[in-house]
Amino acid sequence: MADRARDRLVSGEAWDDFCETLKVAGRVIEGFGDEPSDLERAEWYRFLSRLTRNGFERMVENCEPDRPRLRDAPWRQSINVQSPDQDHLMCEFVDGGHEYRIRGNRGTLPYFVIATWSAPQPADLGERDWAGEGVGGLTEFDPTNLTTTSFLSSREIEFDANGDFELILSQTPPEENGLALQPETTGLLIRTVYHDRSAVVAPTFEIERLDRPSPRPIRAAEMSEGLAKTAQIVLGYAELVRAWWFDNLSQRPNTIDFSEATYLSNGGVLDRLHGFGCWRKPADTALVIRFMPAECEHWILQVCNRWQENLDVYEDGQGYITKFTADFENDGSILAVMADRDPGIGGNWIDTFEHEAGVFSLRLIQTEGAPAVSIQEVVLADLEARGLGALEDAPAVLSGGPSDT
Repeated sequence: MADRARDRLVSGEAWDDFCETLKVAGRVIEGFGDEPSDLERAEWYRFLSRLTRNGFERMVENCEPDRPRLRDAPWRQSINVQSPDQDHLMCEFVDGGHEYRIRGNRGTLPYFVIATWSAPQPADLGERDWAGEGVGGLTEFDPTNLTTTSFLSSREIEFDANGDFELILSQTPPEENGLALQPETTGLLIRTVYHDRSAVVAPTFEIERLDRPSPRPIRAAEMSEGLAKTAQIVLGYAELVRAWWFDNLSQRPNTIDFSEATYLSNGGVLDRLHGFGCWRKPADTALVIRFMPAECEHWILQVCNRWQENLDVYEDGQGYITKFTADFENDGSILAVMADRDPGIGGNWIDTFEHEAGVFSLRLIQTEGAPAVSIQEVVLADLEARGLGALEDAPAVLSGGPSDT
C-alpha cells in the first residue's frame, strides 16, 4: 500500500493534488457572496497563506515519527480565536502507538494544560487524491476536526522544588504525572497561559520517544502524506470558519454563547468556559459590552475578524482586554466599548480596526461560572457627545450566563 503513496509523490501527483486542494479551499469564500468587504477579502487570502504555512510547519516539519518536537504555532497564525496570552506548543503524531517523555521546568508560569487529540484520517491518506472530494472529503479526512482525548493541567502535575517535572505519555500511563494516549491519537498540545509575559520566567518543555529511535531520512510516502495533511488543514479551517459563521454564530448577532459543544468541536479542553459570538455594527456605531467576571485563573474578551483571526492591531496591545489589563468599574464589573475610535467615556476601548463584522469571544480559565453579558449598539458620535447617557434609548441584548453553558 505504501508503494502507491510513494508513486504519487515521485510522479508529482501528490503535489498536483495538494495544489488543486488549495484551489478548492480558496473558493470557500464564494459561499459568503458579496458580503465580505475588500478588507475582509484581503484578510481571507492572507488567512489561506497562513494556513498553508501552519500546515507545512505541523504536518511536514513537525510530524516526523522518529523526531518528536514541541513547537509553537507560526508567527501571526491565529486559528479559532487564539488567545494572545497563550502559546500553543504542538507535537503531531502519525498515531498513538509510541510512548513519550516530556521533561521541563515551569519557570514562573502560573498555569498550563497539556492535552492530546485525535482527528479523522484514513490509513491510506497518502495514497489517494483528495481535491476532487472537495469539502465532502473532510468527513473522512480532516486534520482540523480535533477531539481532545486526555488532558492534564499544571495543578495536577507534581513538580520538584525547582519547578522541574517529568511526564510520561503512554497507552498505559503511570498514575502520577502520566497522560493517556489512544491508538488514534494524532497530536499533543500544550497551552501556556500568561498573566504578564514581561514578568514571567518562561517555561521549558522537551519531548522524546522512550525507545529513542535512530535518526533517518524522510521517505517518499511520508512526504505524500504530509502534502495531503497540509492541504486538508487549509481546506478544513476554510470550511470551519464558513460553517461556524453561517450555521451558528451569524444566527445570533451581538451575543456570546457559552456552548460546550462548539468549543469542544475543535480540540477544546474542559478546564475553561469559552463563549463565542458574531458581532456586527456599521462603521459609525459602537457596541457597549458589560459583564461581571466570575472568579477565575484568567479571562480574556477578544475581537477577531470574520475568519476568527486576531486583528492586526493586537500587536499594539489593542483588540482585546484581559483580567490583568482591564480597567474595572467600582463594583468590579467590566465596561468595554467596541468601536473604530475611542469615544473617551472611560471603561475599556477595544479597537475594531475598520471592521464591521467578525467573531468575538469571552474565555474564562478555571472559572466558577459564565457571566451574563449585556451588549448595546449606539451611534458613536452620540456616545462621544452624551457619554453613557446615549445608552438610555439603546435596547440591551442579553446573552451568556449559566443557562447557556
